[in-house]
Amino acid sequence: MSHRPRSSSHRHPLKTLANRLVLSGLAAAAIVNNRSQKAERDHPPTGSFIEAEGLRLHYVERGHGDPVLLLHGNTLMGLDFLLSDLVDRLAETHRVIVIDRPGYGYSDAPGRRKGWRPEAQARVMHAALERLGAQRAIVLGHSWGALVAMALALDFPESVRGLVLEAGYLYPTPRPDIPLRAPPALPVVGDVLRYTVSPLIQRASWAAMVRVLFAPAKVPSHFWRFPAWMACRPSQLQASAAEMAELAPAAWRLSQRYPDLAVPLVIIAGREDRLVLTDMHSARLHEELPHADYRPIAGMGHMLHHLVPDQVIAAIKAAEHATGAGATPPQK
Repeated sequence: MSHRPRSSSHRHPLKTLANRLVLSGLAAAAIVNNRSQKAERDHPPTGSFIEAEGLRLHYVERGHGDPVLLLHGNTLMGLDFLLSDLVDRLAETHRVIVIDRPGYGYSDAPGRRKGWRPEAQARVMHAALERLGAQRAIVLGHSWGALVAMALALDFPESVRGLVLEAGYLYPTPRPDIPLRAPPALPVVGDVLRYTVSPLIQRASWAAMVRVLFAPAKVPSHFWRFPAWMACRPSQLQASAAEMAELAPAAWRLSQRYPDLAVPLVIIAGREDRLVLTDMHSARLHEELPHADYRPIAGMGHMLHHLVPDQVIAAIKAAEHATGAGATPPQK
């Protein structure tokens, strides 16, 4: 009785699977590389560059007058502010500085684990303000950027004339998206993910993520001009993932110091924010610092600078003219 030899695919199923995974990974990496390079060609840097703490930072500056520094949140970049009406309208009376935070847009990544911490980013922003001759700025931090803004005000109060926290994540509360978004920051495995499947997954979920950011309001048409693939590039995914892994520890460290805040503070948040729950963050900070100016906006979510720029500008001007959040700013 004769027997047919088994094919190599039956004899080595694991090897076949491994080969397919490698080929799929190479194909994904080629797509990611192509789309990332195209995004950078289509959306080159529109501002200038400055070196601060050894990092090359990309920034856009508009207008004249007292300086206002805008710090964007996780995932996005300075272009987020520039697409809104906030910058142009604020530039009518102020010198507006929009910086791509480290690792985002066209700014260098820190290159070390602790460099993603808000305290480290605050040192970078302090150095940037000095280089730009923009000390005593009004500083607005949005979402994750609120932690950087708070660290800047706590560690370098001489650089901050007033502080505005917009939809800030401020306390170490549970976030179910952290386990999903932090893996690209892992050593080795994270490198593979960032250059293969993670950008494709983020691009596929981009529209849904944007709708959550703006909910319960509709996404304004101008925001869809944001180039999704700029946010899906491996370099920017590294920044986003590293910050997500650092989110709760950073909020815990800084929250121990909130009572030490000695600059004028305005807190603005959407009551219906579905990403950063207002009661657990902005309202809680106001309970801890009752002399702060707290401005909850009914019917609004996370992206106030796009939806109610008038009210964000009013918050910035209130911080500019306030006398303090219960204390007098230290002098140099």
